[in-house]
Amino acid sequence: MADQDVVLEQSIEADVPLAFAWRFRTDIATWNDPPATFELDGPFVEGTSGKTLMPGQEPIVWWIRDVQSGRSFTIEMPLKGATLRFEWHFSAVSERRTTLTQRIILSRGAADVYREQVQTGFAANLATGMAKLAASIVGFSACIFSFAGAALSK
Repeated sequence: MADQDVVLEQSIEADVPLAFAWRFRTDIATWNDPPATFELDGPFVEGTSGKTLMPGQEPIVWWIRDVQSGRSFTIEMPLKGATLRFEWHFSAVSERRTTLTQRIILSRGAADVYREQVQTGFAANLATGMAKLAASIVGFSACIFSFAGAALSK
């Protein structure tokens, strides 16, 4: 089993246009995964670094990679002897519906060292996390469009 990648994947649809889903997900202020908080050291573009902050732990540094605006991006986290990648893909189902796919990939020589941690830490929560994300995106869009409609009616 040595040197085999761990790949976890989950897709979900959200009732928002693709451009809205993309803007929401690439706005780090909307990232919500308590107790973690997130910092970005520049604009959301390829090569920018960021950090995941957890209470009582050292910051976890990562980089934005493989950005295809409006379609996909990757968060790449180097580990000792391995790489953990969070690939995000966006595709329009219709003008007002988008599929979001998250693929988590643990790879490289020492992947076996982290295999159990990645599988137990992410596999059990991936579907629930994606559903929560889709609900947040839809909820945020409803607030924005409701606010915009109220402002326009005045």
